[in-house]
Amino acid sequence: MARLVRHDRNHPYEITTQSGEKIYVCACGLSQHKPFCDGSHKRTLDEEPGKLYIYDEKGRIEIKSFYLE
Repeated sequence: MARLVRHDRNHPYEITTQSGEKIYVCACGLSQHKPFCDGSHKRTLDEEPGKLYIYDEKGRIEIKSFYLE
């Protein structure tokens, strides 16, 4: 069974390791290199608040959700 997982964050989590190295963990759900960020979140920067979108390789589609109201 397929599930739709909603990701509301449009930027990665920044984690600093004990050695001081910074790593970025995907929070938008679009990275092709999960759990690490590959910059795919840039596609979400112009999303309108309160709207729900799904993404594929061609772009995005806004979907209506009765859960948001």
